[in-house]
Amino acid sequence: MARRAAALRAGAAIAFVIALDQVSKHTIGTSIGPLETKHVIGSVLEFVNVRNTGVAFGVLSGGGITVYIATGLALACLVAYLYARPNRPWLWIPTGMLVGGAIGNLIDRIAQGDVIDFIKLPHWPAFNVADMGITFGVIILVLLVEFGASD
Repeated sequence: MARRAAALRAGAAIAFVIALDQVSKHTIGTSIGPLETKHVIGSVLEFVNVRNTGVAFGVLSGGGITVYIATGLALACLVAYLYARPNRPWLWIPTGMLVGGAIGNLIDRIAQGDVIDFIKLPHWPAFNVADMGITFGVIILVLLVEFGASD
């Protein structure tokens, strides 16, 4: 029963991240030309249209099959961790964010061969909603594992 509840919650988070990611990429991808920049909040926030062949923030750029293998292994470990600890409070949130982010970028990689990154902050590589899901998912996962209630 606990596994089912955790899986359903994680599934809802996965679906939310994927939907938000794909809609935002489509919106930016069709409204901003390649390598074009639109200033949203002065010089603090810009929307760009750049392509990334790596994982979050361009890591493993051009990695080809290595990207798929690394992503698959990481997600399998995370899902196994959730399956082994379904009663761990809130573990479904980072699981859903990480899996949703990875799938959101995977959809682009399979469909187009690269991922659109469109959010640009000063002194930081461009990123997208899927990257945000992955980043915040990792932060929340670390906090839950280190400081959260035990199983």
